Amino acid sequence: MARRDRTEHLIGLLLGTEEDWPRAFEELVRRLGPVPDASGRPHTLETERITIEPFDLRAVPRHDVVIDRLAYWYYVPREWLKKAALMDDVYLLNSPFTFQSMEKHAAYCAMIRLGLKVPPTWLVPYKHPVENARWAYTAAKYNLPFDLDSVAAEVGYPLFMKPYDGGAWVGVSRITNPDELHRAYDESGERLMHLQASVEGYDVFARSLTIGAETMVMNFRPDLPMHERYAVSHDFLSPSAGSEVLKISRLINAFFRWEFNSCESLVRGDSVHPIDYANACPDIAITSLHYYFPWAISALLKWTAFCAVSRRQPRLDLDTARYFDVADREDLSYSEKLSLYGDLAEEYFETARYQEFCATSLASLDSIVRDWVSSPDFDTLLVDTVRATYPSFEHDRFVAHFRGLIGLWVADNAAV
Repeated sequence: MARRDRTEHLIGLLLGTEEDWPRAFEELVRRLGPVPDASGRPHTLETERITIEPFDLRAVPRHDVVIDRLAYWYYVPREWLKKAALMDDVYLLNSPFTFQSMEKHAAYCAMIRLGLKVPPTWLVPYKHPVENARWAYTAAKYNLPFDLDSVAAEVGYPLFMKPYDGGAWVGVSRITNPDELHRAYDESGERLMHLQASVEGYDVFARSLTIGAETMVMNFRPDLPMHERYAVSHDFLSPSAGSEVLKISRLINAFFRWEFNSCESLVRGDSVHPIDYANACPDIAITSLHYYFPWAISALLKWTAFCAVSRRQPRLDLDTARYFDVADREDLSYSEKLSLYGDLAEEYFETARYQEFCATSLASLDSIVRDWVSSPDFDTLLVDTVRATYPSFEHDRFVAHFRGLIGLWVADNAAV
């Protein structure tokens, strides 16, 4: 039976070192049971952790949907994902093509083109030459000498130096003067770096996690330890700023065909400045998301089920012209452009169709999640994760800490 016609769907999990959310996802799939489609025909979901091995380019994968958490750094599975997308119409979270080509630098360029308030950003050449036999000739003939201090002055202090393609804050430096500038540049070695102006005096660091057609905007405090970075607060943005963060997050994901991604924005008053939004493997660990962890796993299951059961068609092409047509209109204000971008994003995510699917085919899932998060099974997962994450002398402290936050989520959602 062709993949598009069958009612049994295999969900592939392409994993690295994670255990907490995969165990949670697998358990919820088991508890969910059959999922009816629009005609009432039942569909079953099963999960499988994908192994890495040689593959025949003509072999047809058994998976309907693959959740990728590995291929951003491990190239063997990345090439398998490309083959599965191009040849077999396997639905992927996320597109392996745009996450390879649209790293943070290209993402900045695209969003600047759309008029978003990305801080002033420059790319500077390598401090040390790349290892290539042609480097000396090419550099001597074509690389112009440049004044790093002049570039920094153009950007303005304070500024950040950060890798053009990096993640997890690796290699990021806050720079306030020329001495710090040259020290950071000397240490960058063969890494290609951006200089980006700092958004001083911001009110809120908003981190928005988007999974399919759902987005959670969270109050992020990057200077605190990881277990305290996500504050449990619900009204930390004004309605206008909250709406803008939401639209920007969904715009970015629809534009690049990213359906499991996080976006970081600095909010000053009602002005939203996106600073980082190409995160191929966003953080969804229970020890960092805590209160928001049940939402994340529920949203991931809802979107995965929707894509499999409704036979949502994967989209590898980028409709950039539709977005650029909006960007080029001089008769529109920034907010009017954002509104039209939002319409394009909701069209891509089929938001209305998704919401109808959740309300009918997944009507019991929210209560299933609440019951499971309240159960001893979930507590076992929580305790196992704490023991695997922290030294033994901190186990009791962090078990109590996360139990309290999860208990708060249970209490808040019991009323719902």
